[in-house]
Amino acid sequence: MSVVTEIRGHEKDLGGGFRVNRLLPSLARQSVGPFVFFDHFGPVTVEPGSNFDVRPHPHIGLATVTFLFAGAMMHRDSLGNSRRIEPGAINWMNAGRGIVHSERTPEDLRGERYVTHGLQLWVALPRAAEESEPTFTHTPAAELPLISEGDTEIRVLVGEAFGRRSPVATASPTVYVSLKMAAGAALTVPALANQLAAYSVDADIAIDDRTVGRGVLAVLDAERPTRLRALAPTHVVLIGGDPPDGRRLMWWNFVSSRKERILEAASAWEAQAMGRVEGDAEFIPLPEKRPEL
Repeated sequence: MSVVTEIRGHEKDLGGGFRVNRLLPSLARQSVGPFVFFDHFGPVTVEPGSNFDVRPHPHIGLATVTFLFAGAMMHRDSLGNSRRIEPGAINWMNAGRGIVHSERTPEDLRGERYVTHGLQLWVALPRAAEESEPTFTHTPAAELPLISEGDTEIRVLVGEAFGRRSPVATASPTVYVSLKMAAGAALTVPALANQLAAYSVDADIAIDDRTVGRGVLAVLDAERPTRLRALAPTHVVLIGGDPPDGRRLMWWNFVSSRKERILEAASAWEAQAMGRVEGDAEFIPLPEKRPEL
């Protein structure tokens, strides 16, 4: 049996009726490889006039990784970056010592009816990189390695897998792979990383001799190959890599190995001293309930 643990998410309302399936962190485990946060949003139809914008907010000690299946969003940050994110691309924002960003609806879609669907993950930075300079990298889908294996389309989003390497730079060994599988497609996944998990976006899948439902994060035995089979057309993502080098504390949008650093970041955001997104006066305020770490 290759499945070690099944993690079922819980629904989280981010406001305005925008709900996500949150898989990490969970009671079962805080992380898979360096991934400490896993949100699956959509598919949801956005009607004209709806407001699913995410106002400016801060991060420290992590990298955000955004990947869309449908729709589009505009990323803007306190470094001055402005980038439209579209399906298939990888948006990697290294928060380091601190960054502020927003994710808003592109202007050309504000009066349109469209579907939004995607994943947002966070990677905990190694201790040596927690206070690094913030950076932002956008890698279009066309620059990510694409492999065809039978009825499966493999795209290496981050790290190295199936003999190909993504151009996305990481601070620690990290694997993130997209598998677009036709009904009945089967694929053997080799031992890609020290920790590895599979998540089926659209339909149930078979993992070796076990059926795993859609929307469930299946933590795998990373020391042996695993056979995946699609029971219907679906997207599957693989995530993993080396786990964080020590315990990580998480509160709101902050990740750190030190409690005092999270408290410092909270005070800095409350004082609006972490930077701004140019031309955007809005912001998400600090939660009223302070951290109990």
